[in-house]
Amino acid sequence: MKFDTYKTITESAQGEIFKDKNSKFYGFAFPVTTEDQIRAHLDRLKKEHYTARHWCYAYQIGTETIRHRVNDDGEPNNSAGMPIYGQIQSYELTNVLIVVIRYYGGVKLGVGGLINAYKTAAHLSIENAQVVEKTINTIFQLKFEYKNMSKVMRILKENQVEVINQRLEHSCLLEISVRKGNASKVFELFNAFFGVEIREL
Repeated sequence: MKFDTYKTITESAQGEIFKDKNSKFYGFAFPVTTEDQIRAHLDRLKKEHYTARHWCYAYQIGTETIRHRVNDDGEPNNSAGMPIYGQIQSYELTNVLIVVIRYYGGVKLGVGGLINAYKTAAHLSIENAQVVEKTINTIFQLKFEYKNMSKVMRILKENQVEVINQRLEHSCLLEISVRKGNASKVFELFNAFFGVEIREL
């Protein structure tokens, strides 16, 4: 993983059903950035699949400070949550929640069978998701007079900087999003530009 990029998924996805000895495993992948979003997805799935036996999951959120959690939801220790998390790691994903729902088929699978089932269902859900690489960005605010607008815009264009917000009143206020690897260069350019104030948000 490059220091200023990360991989995630763009939208929710569901994998094909994995079956083993009458048990059915449904894998779901969701893009998430907060624990509130994670809880909302879990609550909704538990309502929709209320007759299932287990709702096991793993998530990883954050880009520079990473937080993750695994949950076996009543399955034997490390037989569900960790295999799901292993798939998140093998795809190098973050800001993602993978939930695997099990409908019990009456036959025990044993720990090895469970590990394989949860790993496979998680894998299938990620395979059906669109994985993208995104940049880790720094947000700056620029403040300047109208007369400097064309020079400011030229610097932004030359350095492929995205304007994410602008307020044009007495003076111009722009919020810009700069790829982390390029942030110090862009900061120096504007810091040396007489008539432009730059600060990190």
